[in-house]
Amino acid sequence: MARSFSALAAAVADELGAVMQRVDEHEVQDLLERLLAAQRVVLVGVGREGLTARGFAMRLAHAGLDAHWVWDDTTPPVGAGDLVVAVSGSGRIPHIEAVMSNARDAGAATVVVTAAPDGITAAAADARVFVPATAYLASGDLVASIQPMGSLFEQSVFVLFDSLILMLMAERDLNFSDLAARHRNIE
Repeated sequence: MARSFSALAAAVADELGAVMQRVDEHEVQDLLERLLAAQRVVLVGVGREGLTARGFAMRLAHAGLDAHWVWDDTTPPVGAGDLVVAVSGSGRIPHIEAVMSNARDAGAATVVVTAAPDGITAAAADARVFVPATAYLASGDLVASIQPMGSLFEQSVFVLFDSLILMLMAERDLNFSDLAARHRNIE
């Protein structure tokens, strides 16, 4: 499969485009509305999927939301009025399921971003966003990928989350300077 960088990059970009064309606008809009209504947002994921969730938590905080990464020591408790968002490509990661169950028990609303809309995690969540990209241990009607394991899903979620930030910025009339003013200044 020795191909040039530009050919491989173009193939990856085509895959991303195919996934984004299939993401449901209504599911994305619902997640945006839930984010805007939440008192606090906590993100969870594992591995590379978790990195997308953690990056989203950071950008949500830059946009002025009370947002946290679930495994930070300073993450506060959740309850009614809060939202827990999980990234789970396969939809069946036991400790993600446990976090989501605990969130529901505490009264928080839950959303899962997944390649497995019929998976265990999606079935138990209040809402879901189906990202139809090849994901590690996921199956179904997903955009195929030349990339290994869950790379296409992870990249697609990152694009989804960055697009949601742009939507949130438009909704709250924020600009780059507004977000930059909330970035840590001691590094």
